[in-house]
Amino acid sequence: MHTTLQTLWQGTHEGESVRQRLFHVLRQSIIQMVLAPGQALSEKELADTFSVSRQPVREAFIRLSESGLVEVRPQRGTYVVRISRQAVLEARFIRESLEVSIVREATKQPLQSGVLMELNELIDRQRSCIERQDHDRFFFLDEMFHRTLALATGQTMAWNVIEDVKAQLDRVRYLSIPDSTPIPKLADQHQAIVGAISAGDTDAAVQAMSIHQCEILHSLPELEHRFPELFEGVSMNVHALTI
Repeated sequence: MHTTLQTLWQGTHEGESVRQRLFHVLRQSIIQMVLAPGQALSEKELADTFSVSRQPVREAFIRLSESGLVEVRPQRGTYVVRISRQAVLEARFIRESLEVSIVREATKQPLQSGVLMELNELIDRQRSCIERQDHDRFFFLDEMFHRTLALATGQTMAWNVIEDVKAQLDRVRYLSIPDSTPIPKLADQHQAIVGAISAGDTDAAVQAMSIHQCEILHSLPELEHRFPELFEGVSMNVHALTI
């Protein structure tokens, strides 16, 4: 199914406030290139799209600006920012540092058998996405895998930090699937992480997580070459990107 603003909106939780739903939808639409780098955003058009007032749209713009995804230019408008290589590298560094610490904790506790079962089930569901070539679903399950691992070790705050800093990184991760980073490889890396945790092997778990978090470093140069118009300081001529 082709991803649109409407389909993303339908996927949000109706129990959340309009402000929260708008932020999640716009954030995800930028990550998935539904809203392309360099694209101008209109408060009125988005308010009309979701049948809401302009105030929650304006508030979502502020949060997206704080996340480094949009730029508000006085008297000129609001624009989706291009991908910053430096922001991607810094976010990757922070994420690796925190997630390595998380798996170190996971081998010390150890994790409950129910959590290990849940992680393995998530990997199985990821592998089913390979057969269906459902890359959007894989991306979601990848997020669930890392979130489950963080929360199971009691590191909720660490996961919140990761979510706050990884928006630029997520755009590159999304672009990398499946051509630059084959998803069977990512599923295998997840399996290696869980296997090391199950065995209580801290060194192996740390190494497996580090390898996994460094994967984006291999795909980033290729993506900059394939999509120069999406990256900051490369090209200002934005073309439509088909997801």
